[in-house]
Amino acid sequence: MDRKVGLVLDPVFERHRTGDGHPESPQRLTALRSHFGDRGLVPRCRVLEPVPIDPSALARVHDTAYLRQVEAACASGAAALDADTAICRDSLKVAGLAAGSVAQLCRRVADGELDAGFAAVRPPGHHAERNRAMGFCIYNNIAVAAAFLLERQDIARVLVVDWDVHHGNGTQHIFEADDRVFYFSVQQSPLYPGTGAAAETGKGRGAGFTLNHPLPPGAGDGPFLDALEAGLVPAADRFLPDFVLLSAGFDAHRADPLAGLTVSTDGFEKATAIVRSIAEQHAGGRLVSVLEGGYDLQAMPQAAAVHLEGLLRR
Repeated sequence: MDRKVGLVLDPVFERHRTGDGHPESPQRLTALRSHFGDRGLVPRCRVLEPVPIDPSALARVHDTAYLRQVEAACASGAAALDADTAICRDSLKVAGLAAGSVAQLCRRVADGELDAGFAAVRPPGHHAERNRAMGFCIYNNIAVAAAFLLERQDIARVLVVDWDVHHGNGTQHIFEADDRVFYFSVQQSPLYPGTGAAAETGKGRGAGFTLNHPLPPGAGDGPFLDALEAGLVPAADRFLPDFVLLSAGFDAHRADPLAGLTVSTDGFEKATAIVRSIAEQHAGGRLVSVLEGGYDLQAMPQAAAVHLEGLLRR
């Protein structure tokens, strides 16, 4: 018998159209839905309908002026928010559904209705800063979720794990002065966006609550998993999170065209077990993962599938 795992996976997220040749394409989710179907994963999950985000939840992590800019740009038919972040008229609605669906999934896990969850949404989020879009990201889905969870009486500390191959600059910067959120990243360096040095450890009250583990191009399963076991695990033991969020990018995979790490599909399965163990030890198992990057249309769905199977397994 599988655990009760919530899944957000809906064709509506393919309506965020980014144009021909853009790596963050609707085909990413088309391929993911097809592969999950082939493996029989969807019936094993509790599938959640997408829901829009409450504007007040967005305003906890994004400036009002930026939110108005996104709304105006999408309404005008603009093609992009910056050099990397393409949009269309539907992008405002789809981005709001992505952030809202992640928050809803977190609420249901926090309430005990679900054991864990995976939100396969787009656009991704972890590069989005408080006041601007970056790196294919409009709203910072994982940051919105963390701030949403911290409004609850029963959650005082949230651990954000980010294993996307690109550093989650937006998530780090939004919470770098907040000791209620511990941000951990393992990522390739040098690589876009150029942040995530080991010396970046937080600011003010949040000093010591950021831990970055940059890896050189070519690093594979060994260094990747060691960063989690030797870096993340003891940090989590000290922080004692009440809830664990995971920015689950799969672009550290050896087949990914946008980066140079060489993590295998099996490596992501083992990484899932490490993060799940942290959630079980400290947070009553409460874990929600959110799709970030991953641009090879075969490798990303395969890695995401073993990740979801790792959440389902008793």
